[in-house]
Amino acid sequence: MSYYDDSASAAYTNPYGNHTVVDTVPADMLHLIDSHWYGFPPLNDMWYGILAFFISVTGILAVGGNFVVIWVFKCTKALRSPLNYYVVNLAISDFTLMACMCPPVVINSYYRTWIFGPTFCYVYAAIGSLTGCASIFTMCLISYDRYNVIVKGIGGKPSPPARQMLIILLVWLHFKPPGTFAPFFGWSRYVPEGNMTACGTDYLRGSILDQTYLWSYTTWCYFMTFVFIVYCYWFIVAAVRNHEKAMREQAKKMGVKSLRGDATLQKKSADCKLAKIALINVSLWFMAWTPYAIINIAGLTNKEIVTPLFFIWGSVFAKANTVYNPIEYAISHPKYKGALYQKLPWLQCAPDVPEDDSKSTASTTTTGGEEKA
Repeated sequence: MSYYDDSASAAYTNPYGNHTVVDTVPADMLHLIDSHWYGFPPLNDMWYGILAFFISVTGILAVGGNFVVIWVFKCTKALRSPLNYYVVNLAISDFTLMACMCPPVVINSYYRTWIFGPTFCYVYAAIGSLTGCASIFTMCLISYDRYNVIVKGIGGKPSPPARQMLIILLVWLHFKPPGTFAPFFGWSRYVPEGNMTACGTDYLRGSILDQTYLWSYTTWCYFMTFVFIVYCYWFIVAAVRNHEKAMREQAKKMGVKSLRGDATLQKKSADCKLAKIALINVSLWFMAWTPYAIINIAGLTNKEIVTPLFFIWGSVFAKANTVYNPIEYAISHPKYKGALYQKLPWLQCAPDVPEDDSKSTASTTTTGGEEKA
């Protein structure tokens, strides 16, 4: 059966008479469709199937993985340190994003168009905007926390738990909501994107409202945060390098192989390891969201290169990011991994290799420091 007659729910609504990706968009959504999309033929059903399969798999992994992160940190008192508050907030953001956004995409992929109407299109896009930006602002907090501990050292003042919770609350209620809900009041708008299975910001219309909104959004949520994180990690990497150099020189003067037995130096080394973990996560985040930034900028400056498949790749990379964080922390966070294996021992494929005395002491020192934080 052909593409154009195999679904009774996919009524032909294209006013131009040619067969395009917009053909099956419901009539009540046509006012949100930019004329740019009428220039592309319908996507092969294979792409909708691949998208639905990928989103289903990543949705299950992300929702399950981030739920486990939240559960383990909630039930393990030793993990309740200031830095880990931010980790939990990141898991909550990723969990919310995938739990709310995956089912509509899978359903729309079956019908090959957005079927939930213009109101839910706005709600869907707003949830994606809010949770996505909550993730990057949380990454900024993690970066600054590591900067405060490693670069400032003794001079850095740790934030009390109450202040940490207030900062997290501000991430959700102050930093992003004005931009998230502005399209509801006329500053730009949310529209179906690319293959018509998801909704997002309108980067094609090109009005002054759209341009000012998108440039403000991109500058605040992407470029400024990128500069901030790079600033933090530039000095973190410099501090780690100087620390390791000083340790080698001191060990050489003392005629020993390593100074890892010193408790203070062990604590510093453990903090450096956590900084590397955070840096990996930040890098993965930018790898995931940079395609969306490119799509938005391309829509404003050279929309001829924006195609339905171009948009699909942005969606795939962004949603895959929500799977990375729980896996990364399960592999690289010793205390979290230990608590996870204690609560879910069937996840442990092989027993841990016994560590030497210096590493064990470092782990103990880190644990004590986190519990005091």
